[in-house]
Amino acid sequence: MIAVKCPHCHVGLKVDEQKIPEGIASFKCPKCKGEIPISVLEGKSKSSPASEDNTAILQPVRKGGGKLTVIGNADTPAQTFLLQEGLYIVGRKVSVSKANICIETGDKLMSRNHMRIEVKKNPHGGLVHSLSDNNSKNRTLYNGKYLDEGEVIVLKNNDEIVAGHTVLRFNE
Repeated sequence: MIAVKCPHCHVGLKVDEQKIPEGIASFKCPKCKGEIPISVLEGKSKSSPASEDNTAILQPVRKGGGKLTVIGNADTPAQTFLLQEGLYIVGRKVSVSKANICIETGDKLMSRNHMRIEVKKNPHGGLVHSLSDNNSKNRTLYNGKYLDEGEVIVLKNNDEIVAGHTVLRFNE
């Protein structure tokens, strides 16, 4: 919920930004029926105050899943995996792997079941992508820092994950 002030009658409103349909430029004030302009801006916080011209600024909800991209190198071809709701075990592609995201690579430092990515719905209907190491021998590097045992990280757009010598990028 965000606080919005009608520019016409100055009534204070609480607006559930999740219920505003995509693509609309304004909505009607329930009291005076005047138009209240809105702008959906990427990268702004939901708690950002309305701008000087009384435009409500809303944060879009991420409805679709994320994407895990393997950055190609000498040992590993470029690959892309879509992430929908569920649990993913990410690892090196071998016949005995239990991973459901199997990366084709010659990188022997990547475990067969290297990391876990869990995708769950949040209360607003969007998706949250969580990363943890899956007891891999060589650990998982997240944005330049090793994940501790049991540590769970919420992934953000353009996060870098390294398993062995293989570099992966998460995108929303």
